[in-house]
Amino acid sequence: QVQLVESGGGLVQVGGSLRLSCAGSGRTFSDYAMGWFRQAPGKEREFVASINSSGGVIRYADSVKGRFTISRDNAANTVYLQMNNLKLEDTAVYYCAASRVAGPPSSDRAYNYWGQGTQVTVSS
Repeated sequence: QVQLVESGGGLVQVGGSLRLSCAGSGRTFSDYAMGWFRQAPGKEREFVASINSSGGVIRYADSVKGRFTISRDNAANTVYLQMNNLKLEDTAVYYCAASRVAGPPSSDRAYNYWGQGTQVTVSS
């Protein structure tokens, strides 16, 4: 089992940057693909980015390509999401998740464990 705790959310102005972290527990963290998802008020949860267990395969949603970067440090049991040039529409609760599917998958149905989420608010 993997427990996940996100941090790094907050309030930022349009064009600013934030770095989210997701710390995982358990010795098998490096066995899992990891993903970031987000959910804005009144909207369904959507895929943001994912990374396979070794960090060699990465996927991004079109809406964040060129602005967000996902990375992982398996020695530290942590996955990161660097978010640059933030837009108003990036406002959401951001969740990290762990998947046993190699992928790395972009469907939330493929993820087995979820964090509690961290709020990101982009203001004008």
